[in-house]
Amino acid sequence: MTKAKPFIKWVGGKSQLIEQLDAQLPADFDNWENVTYIEPFVGGGAMLFYMLQRYPNIQHAIINDINSDLTTCYRTVRDAPEQLIESLKEIEKNYLALESEERRKEFYMVTRDQYNEKDLDPIKNTTLFFFLNRTCFNGLYRVNKKGLFNVPFGRYINPTICDPETIRKDSKLLQHVEILNNDFEDTYRYAHGNTLFYFDPPYRPLSNTSSFNDYAKEAFNDEAQIRLKEFCDRINEAGFHFMLSNSDCKSKNEEDIFFDILYQAYQIERVWASRSINSKPDKRGKLTEILVHNYKATKDAPRAKYHSVELEPLYVAEKTHDYSVN
Repeated sequence: MTKAKPFIKWVGGKSQLIEQLDAQLPADFDNWENVTYIEPFVGGGAMLFYMLQRYPNIQHAIINDINSDLTTCYRTVRDAPEQLIESLKEIEKNYLALESEERRKEFYMVTRDQYNEKDLDPIKNTTLFFFLNRTCFNGLYRVNKKGLFNVPFGRYINPTICDPETIRKDSKLLQHVEILNNDFEDTYRYAHGNTLFYFDPPYRPLSNTSSFNDYAKEAFNDEAQIRLKEFCDRINEAGFHFMLSNSDCKSKNEEDIFFDILYQAYQIERVWASRSINSKPDKRGKLTEILVHNYKATKDAPRAKYHSVELEPLYVAEKTHDYSVN
């Protein structure tokens, strides 16, 4: 039986890391009762769809994203799947009927301009979102400082724009999911009892040219990363659980210990992930990402005292970085 899965492509999607993420959940997570699961940066939703299908003890699920077009997609898939399917079938038929790449590119550019007008009803807006996501370069979602989608044409020969089975299965799974379009800190008020937060924020760039986190006009810079860490402190002090993913800056530059310092009070694990977003094949491949959590016993190591990343005092003292908030 086909399972629910992400209905869009999304940079940094977690489909390939699901098993590693599952292994890092709290050791007794299967035995928690009446679980509240919160994703403040839902993105493509790979972890969400996995968790809702794997853990029936999740009774309340809240997802959030600052990208309003993305959250409109989630609401449309949840609330109007059949209308969306019909609309997607129509645009797919019209697009695939165009035989030359030149005419398809023209169709794409006209559609992109229409999408950027931002005065569309939810069905139309979501239809164009899906279309652009499936036909743009590399499945990117990137906007400029004005919030306008600016990814170029992708040159796919036979893209699947409408996938009715996935939309219907996702719609069913989303029926009891609350969908928010706010700042990530606003999700705190939904936490109660056995609550697990999973954070998959815009990743900190590994270099000045590797940033693909411009999926909203608001920048997610180091100050925002620090604010997120302080939010994790708030969650921890309240007795809730959290797990967080981010780039491993240290894997690119041994001197860059931004996250090692920032999250030194918590457990830091490094996992292998494949990344294919770079347009140059020789720049693609495996690299490490970090997983941070505020509990020691995990499903992978239920009884062992979890090993966190230790920083030697002299090594830290030699650094001149200041990651405090003024």
